[in-house]
Amino acid sequence: MKWALAVFAMVSLSECLIQIPLEKGKSAREVLEEQGLWEEYRQKYPYNPMAKFDGSFAVGPESMTNDAGLSYYGVISIGTPPQSFKVIFDTGSSNLWVPSIYCNSAACNNHAKFDPGRSSTYKQNGRPLSITYGTGSMTGILGYDTVTVAGLAVTNQIFGLSQTEAPFMQNMQADGIFGLAYPSLSLSGATPVFDNMMNAGLINKNLFSVYPSSNTQKGSVVTFGGVDTNHYSGSITWIPLSNELYWQITVDSVSGNGQAVACNGGCQAIVDTGTSMIVGPQSDIDNINAWLGAISQNGEYIVNCHNIGQMPDVTFNINGQQFTLPASVYVYQYNSCITGFSATGGNMWILGDVFLRQYYSIYNRGQNMLGLAKAR
Repeated sequence: MKWALAVFAMVSLSECLIQIPLEKGKSAREVLEEQGLWEEYRQKYPYNPMAKFDGSFAVGPESMTNDAGLSYYGVISIGTPPQSFKVIFDTGSSNLWVPSIYCNSAACNNHAKFDPGRSSTYKQNGRPLSITYGTGSMTGILGYDTVTVAGLAVTNQIFGLSQTEAPFMQNMQADGIFGLAYPSLSLSGATPVFDNMMNAGLINKNLFSVYPSSNTQKGSVVTFGGVDTNHYSGSITWIPLSNELYWQITVDSVSGNGQAVACNGGCQAIVDTGTSMIVGPQSDIDNINAWLGAISQNGEYIVNCHNIGQMPDVTFNINGQQFTLPASVYVYQYNSCITGFSATGGNMWILGDVFLRQYYSIYNRGQNMLGLAKAR
């Protein structure tokens, strides 16, 4: 039920630092013209010289598939000629990796594999990469190649080629992970794709935004270099980051019916597109679920499906603003009904897709701020 793709186990970041020589990448227009898609793109996204920072112009939209509300993935290509992979765009990690022909685990055999021998632009690196996520791990080696996403070609991009993958990844629809957190979180010193996008001048603004649709809707999208006003209403609330590692912010409290039910006195939270639920410390999560009338069963918190319409809202108070989740948003309805509040062993909160389906999120690297607006 929970794809916990935020990196919980902190690893030393001081070893194996790699200096990446940056090359000017192709423009989006050059890539689209080569693929015969420029006219279609120009008609769909006409140039607007009066476009403002409020998001009326988006440079690189990449559609995502909603995997039953548990994860969201899009398609990128690596190499020349391009080899396509489905990846989870994950703001809770910083490395890009995909399965490779060097991996024969069950998880790799169930997914597309990158073959370096088929790419004329591949460059070997060979240094090891090992990443531990909340629900498993991968190991592999590093290499360089052209990575294309949303029509943006990033040349000489370092990425991981997996050699082993945890069993849970066998059931993932996505092949790999596309990390979108800060370079200080990146393992083995690998420069993240988005940093190379910025350094090569491939995007209009040094930000990206994410819209994960609800379980029954299509239209999920990650937009590189812009904000899509079609996916939110009202104004954007800008929140300063409390740490430039993850997309980390300060939450003042979590309340219901005007009373604090968790995070009393403030807490730290990671905004993470790679985690499906809202995750918090055990005691706080127990308090919330007890207040909601949920019963704990095998690590999940069960509620009566007939009571959803009468269950209270849960509000996250952040930077003087209220971000409210109704029960229709925070309860998963499958064979049974479970709340989207799950516990972890640490003190950090993770605001995953349960939260982000309600609030369009904007990740501003230019000003190191997070933007939130009511999704629509």
